[in-house]
Amino acid sequence: MSTYIRKEIFDSSQTLIIKIGSNVLTRGDDSLDLEIIQQLARQIDALISTGRRVVVVSSGAVAAGIGILGLTEKPQSLPELQASAAAGQPHLMSAWGDALRQSGHQVGQILLTMNDFRSRRRYLNVRNTIRTLLSFGIVPIINENDSVSIEEIALGDNDQLASMIAALVPKPLLVILSGIDGLYDGSPASENSKLISIVARPDDSLQKNVSNEQSSRGRGGMAAKLRAILNATTTGESVILANGRSVDVLEKVSRGEDVGTLFVANRTTIPAWKKWIGYTVPPEGKLVLDDGATTAVIQNGKSLLAVGIREVHGEFEQGASVQIVSPSSTVIGRGLVNYSSEDIRRIIGLKSDRIQEVLGHVPYGEVIHRDNLVVTD
Repeated sequence: MSTYIRKEIFDSSQTLIIKIGSNVLTRGDDSLDLEIIQQLARQIDALISTGRRVVVVSSGAVAAGIGILGLTEKPQSLPELQASAAAGQPHLMSAWGDALRQSGHQVGQILLTMNDFRSRRRYLNVRNTIRTLLSFGIVPIINENDSVSIEEIALGDNDQLASMIAALVPKPLLVILSGIDGLYDGSPASENSKLISIVARPDDSLQKNVSNEQSSRGRGGMAAKLRAILNATTTGESVILANGRSVDVLEKVSRGEDVGTLFVANRTTIPAWKKWIGYTVPPEGKLVLDDGATTAVIQNGKSLLAVGIREVHGEFEQGASVQIVSPSSTVIGRGLVNYSSEDIRRIIGLKSDRIQEVLGHVPYGEVIHRDNLVVTD
């Protein structure tokens, strides 16, 4: 049954997003493992030959830069991390370009920060660039722009970036290649732990199986991978987590073989606009609702009115993304507000017909219209 499901999911995909971690791409001395890159490039060529398009989200720039700069370990200061990324990224792209050109494929580089996802216009530009490259038969190689990233614009890790990219392409299948074989039912170091082949309904309960420990060369870790996986499966994409150094791992994925852990999409695909609102653009504030508004939003799909808001947290302008929170402090969704935080505080708890007397105008009857609201829990 597992093989049937895996093959069905692969056959229904049109675009493969393959995220490859630093632990897969580098040797023990932090230099790039060119042999591994060549092996993966050969497998990517095989995937393309099935009629699918492939996007590569590749880590490894900082790790490659460590060796180029002559450092003995991963730097801790931001300037040295940025310098490592700047020195290592050309080396990383050269390695992918050389490997894929052997099978007749050209590559295109895209470097991103969170600002590219905050702005709807820039977000659509990223989507259009990726889709245009794919239409010309170019393999996009995507990485976070670590040479300029600071805390305010950092994406966090490439697992999250890959899940965001999955929302930009048609009929995606996200494959995360890491240094581990998949998700275990306990600590991977324990001989009693078993690899989980398939997770039919991924949810937050999976986090109990993992720690927050980061990988030795990357910035993620299993907890970060699960967060990215849950973001993808919640919006309708399936994900496979597997060991990138396993022999012919991508070809096994294409054949539906039982490799790694398959996380099955737990809802139908939601529209791209709502993916951006609910799972991509970062929230700038928070609105706490009363019980009635919580029920109206979750169960009835209603717009959010001022009368149902109890608290406003943060400072934000009209059009900003905010979290929507239940009285029990559970985040139930996100939405784009029609009013600034200052104006919402003035009309909090009021019926819509009283907004005029408080603000002097009523540009919108709703604080968040249902078309701009996504229930995430």
